[in-house]
Amino acid sequence: MSKWWLAVLLLLPSQAFAAQTAQAGATPATVIVLGVDHAAQLVSERDQPALLDAFLARAKPDAICIERAPEAFARGDFYEFTYEAQDVAVPFARRHGIELCPIDWEPPAEDQRLGFGISLDAPPELRPVKGFMGFLAFGQEASTRDFFHADDPAKLHKVANWATTPAARAKNDLPRRLYLYRTYLQAQRIAAAARAHPGGTVVVVVGEFHKHDIEAILKDDPGVRLVQPSSLGRPDAKDIAAHDRSEYRTAIASFNLLGLQSQTGPVDYGYVGRAVAALEADGATPQARLFRVRLDLLQGRIERGDAIARYRAIAADAGDARFAWTGVKDTARVDSWFDPFGNLDVRRRALLEAARESWAAGDAAVANELLEACTEGLSPRQREQLRGYWQRDVAVANSPR
Repeated sequence: MSKWWLAVLLLLPSQAFAAQTAQAGATPATVIVLGVDHAAQLVSERDQPALLDAFLARAKPDAICIERAPEAFARGDFYEFTYEAQDVAVPFARRHGIELCPIDWEPPAEDQRLGFGISLDAPPELRPVKGFMGFLAFGQEASTRDFFHADDPAKLHKVANWATTPAARAKNDLPRRLYLYRTYLQAQRIAAAARAHPGGTVVVVVGEFHKHDIEAILKDDPGVRLVQPSSLGRPDAKDIAAHDRSEYRTAIASFNLLGLQSQTGPVDYGYVGRAVAALEADGATPQARLFRVRLDLLQGRIERGDAIARYRAIAADAGDARFAWTGVKDTARVDSWFDPFGNLDVRRRALLEAARESWAAGDAAVANELLEACTEGLSPRQREQLRGYWQRDVAVANSPR
């Protein structure tokens, strides 16, 4: 049996070449592989969501490939942190009637547990503040990331070195081996999308770590003509503004003002401030008012007591208003992938923020009263998660003195 499999494996490359040769007469599809830093659009104005939206419009794609496995995509299931996929590229494609092609691969949950000891898609009840399965926040480099950053291979040389260097101990080499296999299958699915659109344009939105390996695999495919994203040029400020949307502004404000980013930084307050101002221009909604209070407080423009009063007023007026975007994947939880309290509605979030500031001011009794009001109506699981995050990330970290 082993000899039979070896013979098959040796024959496959020649058969694949023959199949490609048979297709060589077809007009190749233009394939544009846009390497992204997942969700960094929310912290870098030079990489903002509206810029991606405008770029996709400029590329005029016949298909958009996204980083999700076909089976998961069919269920409407995305990775939590691939903001650029489910919150920009997919809605763009659906608004414009463009075909979506899921291209990713991931090992089955059983294999994940066998190889890593855990399922990689199941966060713990309380996510760690940072590290594996922790809340996402970015450092200084991401806050200045340029939209075309990944076009330059030199900027990703560390990834290339890691991918081509086996681990010192073979038993620790699973992540690298899976990466290579995963990227290879991504490339093959992109090639299939290209064959389905001869003479057309296929845009691939994928994590930048995969970009250059994908291109290396596809460069000799007769059905593919690779084009660098930067060759299309950067949409100008007017074009970007025309493609901005309320949900993009909400995401920018939420990530930077309510998520862990607001505590660990850096925050580009100019970028965030422009997003909040644009939301306010659309009306003094409960979410816009809350963003304004949080922004002004973080920038030291208002005192804590003023913030508490304004949060209370928002809670009194908000009713059942929800944020226009939360990034929440599992609505049975109280958190999101970047915010311990990301699944709260605006009223509860205002109460939570008032409680946070009351606690920091040393008024534990009022803080606990506000926190109790915040938990009313939540499921038992959500209440326990909220209290767990509060105790760990607020009460202990900001003990009244």
